[in-house]
Amino acid sequence: MSKEQQMRTEQHPEQETDFPLYLYHHGKNDRIYEVFGAHKAAKDGEEGYVFRVWAPHAKQVAVVGDFNGWDAEKNVMQRMVDGETFELFIPGLKQYDVYKYCITAADGRQVMKADPIGFHTETPPATASKLYDLEGYEWKDGEYLEALYKKNVYTSPMNIYEVNLLSWKKHDDGNYYSYLDLARELVPYVKEMGYTHVEFMPVTEFPYDGSWGYQVTGYFAVTSRLGTPKDFMALVDAFHQAGIGVILDWVPAHFPKDAHGLYEFDGQPLYESSQWDRMEHKSWGTRRFDYGRNEVLSFLISSACFLFDKFHCDGLRVDAVASMLYLDYDKREGEWVPNIYGENKNLEAIAFLRKLNEAVFLRYPHALMIAEESTAWGLVTKPGSVGGLGFNYKWNMGWMNDMLSYISLNPFFRMNNHNKLTFSMMYAFSENYVLPISHDEVVYGKCSLINKMPGTYEEKFAGVRSFLGYMTAHPGKKLGFMGYEFGQFNEWDYHKQLDFFLVDEYEMHKKLQNYVKDLNNFYKSEPAFFEVEDSWDGFEWLASNDADKNIVSFIRRDKKGNEIIALVSFSGADNAGYWMGVNKRGKYRVVFNSDDKKYGGDGKLKKSVYTATKKPSHGKQYSVVIDVPKLSCIYFVKEPDAPKAEKLPAGASKKKAATASVKGKSTTNKAGAKTSAATKAKSAAKPDAK
Repeated sequence: MSKEQQMRTEQHPEQETDFPLYLYHHGKNDRIYEVFGAHKAAKDGEEGYVFRVWAPHAKQVAVVGDFNGWDAEKNVMQRMVDGETFELFIPGLKQYDVYKYCITAADGRQVMKADPIGFHTETPPATASKLYDLEGYEWKDGEYLEALYKKNVYTSPMNIYEVNLLSWKKHDDGNYYSYLDLARELVPYVKEMGYTHVEFMPVTEFPYDGSWGYQVTGYFAVTSRLGTPKDFMALVDAFHQAGIGVILDWVPAHFPKDAHGLYEFDGQPLYESSQWDRMEHKSWGTRRFDYGRNEVLSFLISSACFLFDKFHCDGLRVDAVASMLYLDYDKREGEWVPNIYGENKNLEAIAFLRKLNEAVFLRYPHALMIAEESTAWGLVTKPGSVGGLGFNYKWNMGWMNDMLSYISLNPFFRMNNHNKLTFSMMYAFSENYVLPISHDEVVYGKCSLINKMPGTYEEKFAGVRSFLGYMTAHPGKKLGFMGYEFGQFNEWDYHKQLDFFLVDEYEMHKKLQNYVKDLNNFYKSEPAFFEVEDSWDGFEWLASNDADKNIVSFIRRDKKGNEIIALVSFSGADNAGYWMGVNKRGKYRVVFNSDDKKYGGDGKLKKSVYTATKKPSHGKQYSVVIDVPKLSCIYFVKEPDAPKAEKLPAGASKKKAATASVKGKSTTNKAGAKTSAATKAKSAAKPDAK
């Protein structure tokens, strides 16, 4: 707090809080963290901390901690003007002092609660809040943010590495890597591997490791297991300086029933719904937020804005949206009450999500707001003004489920499930999608990605390469969970770090890691793979129904019309003499091949350039004959036709014409920058402009 603010607070304290409280009670305060919680302040020349907490049903609230022997009678709080919020200034306190609120409920019971707006906590299993001043960190990501404000996220590459910070790597003694350790090791790893973003599983404070962070008790505090809030700022800052965006998982659907958390905060339901059918998530053993309560709306929207404001995050992936939208989610007949229209839609939750996204985009127009929504709910990524929920991206859970089901099949049976491979294109442009292969798909009992693949050791690796090649070329942004990139055979276990020793000790794992790195960098360099993802202008099937061969082929296009052809074989056998239909006669150059020996493949693709002839195939006038290796993904770019020979006067030198036709094979632009495969193919056949 500045000196000017301190003076104003001392002279007119009520003016600092009255209007924010008014907005808070009307569900319109998206910065409650500037008023509630514990803040450094000064009163009568003494420095200390001022505490504010909302507890409308409480008879009395006191601040307790080591500083007063946890005595509930020593620092009793006073009611503020609204009659529901309590306030107290305590002089002499310092950063890292621990505290809780001792709340006397309406029935006389006393409950000990952590601060709902606390910025720092004791390390679990301890549960008290800690005084912490968030101000003073010197951010160095200005250049990154300036570029971010100018970027169109929809026409930019997005390839996300999903990480559990507590189990990516651990120290030899089993202790967690700290935020600063991760800044030293995780940041350069993600940069080297070619990802554009990271996504952290929830880092907001949580008591139980086995919840993976999805049962939150501190919506304004990052977990103290890995360090302080400023250490976390340094981690985000390091990613930004490396040009990598940071997305955080965020959980507004439910919270745990731990005694120190939001559960019946002032002795009875407060943050949770008091309606019998809307109070509990029985399967998860948690409480559901009351989206019809204005103060809860202010709380949740402020938590989201806080993560952008104080930690400079690039986006939020909102967890379990489906559980919020449906009144009958995970309920049987008779366990839920319809809304006023007799439907199963949670009208209050719908209004909350729209309000959330409007508030975030108003303050942070560059934000990524990504819904984990697993049903066919419409218009998730459309504005609330047209009936949408207002997100700008949605996880494509349908694609994920279909693809994981498909690749788990023995190739012999894939021909009868070919629709799982192609059905996603029936709805690919209905929303802005992220294609996820997330942590939920590689945990106990579900197999790691590589172990989902049938076949021999080598075929499993080939299956991963072909699948990732298909995923990269398919419309939609990309997300993969840590460990898939080097073929970890073990399922993810939150107790353990990833099996990085595989890369050092086994050649195939190292080759797969190199494949993923090259694939990621190829994706980032090719606008055809990310620039047009909202319409058929960026996609065209070449062969969608070769079910008996387990092959698909299609074109991806950028805004300028540059094309890349993807041919993907999910067959367990080579397909010799395969006729791939194409639109034009000419030469087609291989620009990426998953079967290359350097990636662990068999190296069966002997040619690098194929000539299309006028032989119809797959409804196209022309076709290319390819010996397609099993379990492979191949990208092609059509080379421009050679310029027609200039008619020369009789007796003119043939040598002069031949010389002119071979100039201009540079693969860089005038600035010396790398060009895409499509541009390289064009320049290889283009005569020198000079």
